[in-house]
Amino acid sequence: MLTDRQLLLLRVIIDDFIETAHPVGSRALARKDRVSLSAATVRNEMADLEELGFLKKTHISSGRVPSEKGYRFYVDHLITPTIKQKNVKIIESIIKDGFYEFEQIVQMSAEILSELTNYTSIILGPENDDTRLKQLQFVTLSPHTAVAILITNTGHVEHRSFTIPIEINPSDLEKMVNILNDRLEGVPMVKLQQVFDREVASLLKANLVNYENASRYLEAIFTSEQSVKLYIGGKSNILLQPEFKDIDKIRSFYTMIEKEEVVADLLKNAQSGIKVSIGTENDVDEIKDLSLITASYHAGKKQMGTIALLGPTRMEYQKVISLLKGLSNEMTKTLYMYSRKNE
Repeated sequence: MLTDRQLLLLRVIIDDFIETAHPVGSRALARKDRVSLSAATVRNEMADLEELGFLKKTHISSGRVPSEKGYRFYVDHLITPTIKQKNVKIIESIIKDGFYEFEQIVQMSAEILSELTNYTSIILGPENDDTRLKQLQFVTLSPHTAVAILITNTGHVEHRSFTIPIEINPSDLEKMVNILNDRLEGVPMVKLQQVFDREVASLLKANLVNYENASRYLEAIFTSEQSVKLYIGGKSNILLQPEFKDIDKIRSFYTMIEKEEVVADLLKNAQSGIKVSIGTENDVDEIKDLSLITASYHAGKKQMGTIALLGPTRMEYQKVISLLKGLSNEMTKTLYMYSRKNE
């Protein structure tokens, strides 16, 4: 159990280091308005905090900096984040416009979040089970090639190229699109192939002269793997942090952040609510020098996606947690409104 004096000093030291990125010395600490103690008393208390594992020295003659244990105690016991509506007013105004599709809102939210914090923001979109086909279009590129454009209820657009068999004429393509849109609208993306085989194939066979040839490329369209819905803002923000000047460390981070499946796995199993993982608490080696803060957003009781911020362990935890709570609430309201609109 820390004394009131130690709690105060630990809070002031961590606040100061978060702001300046410079080790905090006893003399400078004693001069702060919040600290009414002599330099000698401060020095003794800092030595005790170091011995307890809450602070550490970067080298012999330096002041102290927070340890991971210190940050964990700070997050769990010394800050009281509250939602500040001013931080989510931009998102709120976009939502109220009603102009943007849900996935556009998610992308803009990721970008705004990174601008507000100067960290890297990551948003994992709704699971594929909740993403449904809204419209299918075929665009002919040449006599023998075309692109299938699949538009989902969340506004996501996927392009899938295919080869048009010689035997298929333009009127058959148009007829095919009409039948597919009529029977597949509202079907979950992961069940397109299943519903096609069960309900649509026989109808196409009855209406198309060359159905066997057409079925070969239709199967390729509907069985394409769905990519993860991942939105990243501020990838380069890591370069703004003074503790990340090591080229190898930066290279390692960028290599990881370009691997969507790896990044998505960081967020897929995030717990409901807010979770803060500091330094070595992270499972992935490339971010063991970073802090990852995640917040879930929901539709009803079902978790739909995750919002995250990735930055140095010297992160503005109170600001970030407050911001993520506010944005999580806005995303949850948006998803609820969007699902009601598309019922």
